[in-house]
Amino acid sequence: MGFNTTYRLSAHAVIVNEHDEVLLLKASYGNRSWGLPGGALEKGETIHEALYRECREELGIDVHIEALTGVYYHSVYESHVFIFLCSVPDTATRISLSEEHTDYRFWPLAELSSVQKLRVMNALNFDGIVKSESF
Repeated sequence: MGFNTTYRLSAHAVIVNEHDEVLLLKASYGNRSWGLPGGALEKGETIHEALYRECREELGIDVHIEALTGVYYHSVYESHVFIFLCSVPDTATRISLSEEHTDYRFWPLAELSSVQKLRVMNALNFDGIVKSESF
């Protein structure tokens, strides 16, 4: 990779409810797609710091990181995505979306895209070994 090459890194949270449905947010920008909470790392930030910051910004709550469960490469975006299994503390009262998102919903696993489903299933079935895939 060249010195001036632009390359992206992001960190995202897999959060499930009591019915094993996964939390997705609907973006207010781009193609307005549904995705896991999280986003791009800022200069000088660790993957953990980025995830905490992004979840505070996007959800209005602090999450608890259980484990880094996967690192995935997405050729379309020239990026690596770090996926964390997370939980929401009992003290969190409710989700408060930022302007980056217009809606949130807990989705059944069967309704996720193939890429999202793989990443979420790897997180939910985490066996202590961080998974890695390319898309």
